[in-house]
Amino acid sequence: MLDYKLLMALAAVVEQGGFDRAAMILGLSQSAVSQRVKLLESRVGAPVLLRNSPPTATPAGQRLLNHAQQVRLLERDLQQDLPMVGGDNGPTRLRIALNADSLATWWAPAVTAFCTQEDVLMDLLTEDQDVVLRRMRSGDVAGCVCAVAEPVAGARALLLGSMRYVAVASPHLLVDAANRNRGGRMPWEHLPAVVFGPDDQLQHRFLRDCGYSGEFRHHLCPSSEGFVRMLSAGMGWGMVPELQIRPQLRSGELREIVPGQSVDVPLYWHYWRHGGRLLEALTGCLAREGSLLLTDGHCT
Repeated sequence: MLDYKLLMALAAVVEQGGFDRAAMILGLSQSAVSQRVKLLESRVGAPVLLRNSPPTATPAGQRLLNHAQQVRLLERDLQQDLPMVGGDNGPTRLRIALNADSLATWWAPAVTAFCTQEDVLMDLLTEDQDVVLRRMRSGDVAGCVCAVAEPVAGARALLLGSMRYVAVASPHLLVDAANRNRGGRMPWEHLPAVVFGPDDQLQHRFLRDCGYSGEFRHHLCPSSEGFVRMLSAGMGWGMVPELQIRPQLRSGELREIVPGQSVDVPLYWHYWRHGGRLLEALTGCLAREGSLLLTDGHCT
């Protein structure tokens, strides 16, 4: 059987991003944490950790981290069913990965009541919706929200709905674009865009739908709130959840570039199949509240 003290040392190093912070969380010295990871590698017979900055799990380490996520959740169920077992009675921490736009719009209203009722604290990690599933694959989180339908091995996926993105810009930028307009075509090659990050393909999808496949200038802004501020300031155009910018659209601070044309991105909730009652409760909450909020936001 696995020694779970060794397994939790590995989890702490990966989750905390280093041996120093893992030692603080576990109440051990850095040397003791390092020795536990080395002992785990000795017993497994393979490296479990790449000593990068921050440290990352090897394929063998990822399998162990997946197991550790599920064990912690199942132990919570056991402590509730058998109080005599003892253990930590404090709040449960859940590591969840999701796209930044969900975090900026519907996530908090959907899960607030759940966190209060279940005494849960969340560690939220943000990624682009097309790549966030790698956090599940690496064993780093208990669940994630992303645009990928196929779950990783040992997990399930639930479709929550779709988030509608619209292409918007400030009136000032649109006037400038109109002045550059030749032959009824938007000057996309001269009109700067704002892109969330290297993995963000929403602007590319929108331009393809508009019949444009060439290069375009763009800023990079890995912040949902900063993204909207850059658009409002006239630094460029971009794809933003309709749910996020309704006040700006009503006031005229931002305007749709091509009214009625949008990109719908499906959102799936991925969670471990053997994650215990807490993950099942969160899944039920998201199926109910998340889908309702997305639907109310005209995102399906």
